[in-house]
Amino acid sequence: MAFLSFPNVRIAGISAGVPQNIADNLHPTEDDAVSTEYSPEDFVKTTGVKERRVSYSLTTSDLCYAAAEKLISDLKWNKEDIGAIFFVSQTPDYILPATACILQDRLGLPQECYAEDISLGCSGWVYGLSSAASILGRGSIKKALVMCGEAKARFKGPQRRRNPLFGSAGTVTAVEYEECNAGIKFHFGTDGSGFDAIITPEGGARNPVTPASFDTEIVDGKETYRLQSRMKGMDVFSFGITAAPKSVKSLATHYNFDYLQADWYVFHQANSKMNNMIAKKLKLPMEKVPSSMYRFGNTNGASIPMTIVAELKGKADVKPAKFICCGFGVGLSWGTTYFETDNLVISDLVEVSDEEVDKVHVV
Repeated sequence: MAFLSFPNVRIAGISAGVPQNIADNLHPTEDDAVSTEYSPEDFVKTTGVKERRVSYSLTTSDLCYAAAEKLISDLKWNKEDIGAIFFVSQTPDYILPATACILQDRLGLPQECYAEDISLGCSGWVYGLSSAASILGRGSIKKALVMCGEAKARFKGPQRRRNPLFGSAGTVTAVEYEECNAGIKFHFGTDGSGFDAIITPEGGARNPVTPASFDTEIVDGKETYRLQSRMKGMDVFSFGITAAPKSVKSLATHYNFDYLQADWYVFHQANSKMNNMIAKKLKLPMEKVPSSMYRFGNTNGASIPMTIVAELKGKADVKPAKFICCGFGVGLSWGTTYFETDNLVISDLVEVSDEEVDKVHVV
């Protein structure tokens, strides 16, 4: 049973960084053309994604770095006190070394810092949060950063087109030890039999890159190539609307609380139709289910903290709040968390220009 509870831990703050450049799905450029399967209007109506932030220069770590500097400043944390960082992404800077190591140095964190990469997508923020909470719970490390994001626009296909569903974002969640805090509760699940429901077929050790990896092919009526991710849409939709409600209910039942008493329900921002159905199954009031996908698209693992920054600043940070958050997708994997906040710091959104790319770690 994948239920975990970590007392003596609190979420102190959340920040997000995005590229300055906005791609408008209703008025796409040649680089941002919407799939021929839909007109721009139909695509926006079907997915709920009108705008996204994109860049061909910024990496996930660039966006997380900018968000981290902002949050550390807002919290007035001493960098010497940050003892662990977790970088959760499927778009790292390099195959190796771990991007967390690069960010430790770039942020000027102490060398005696626990640094770890976690390769997970849509459920990644919940998994990263649990990893941080597990380390902080005993109090030997007092403060940690969970950096979660994706910058998929870095992967340019032969036609140099981006997927109009996905946006780039880097988020940072500050977690700290606090004695006698009720802590954070989790429920997790995995169904590896659906590993190919969302997959990048080549580029890993199983299928290394060859010249043929760049050849275009038609999959489900769409032009793609084997270094781009592909998705079995209906399988993922069915999985999401089933796994997410079950996970929320399982967490509440196991820890004996009423999930309907939460203040905010933040789900992975897959598409509006899926999230509306999840909320309906759970009988949630929609005013308590914020959505950021209209302006930022599907930002993968970053979408939960991205939504908190974009939609709940001035709401969830002005008084104590109860959160239920659920991420689900690639893996297939899912995770739900329940936590309460008090004096939560939500930083202003950081917009990062392409000119701000740090060249120190580029080789």
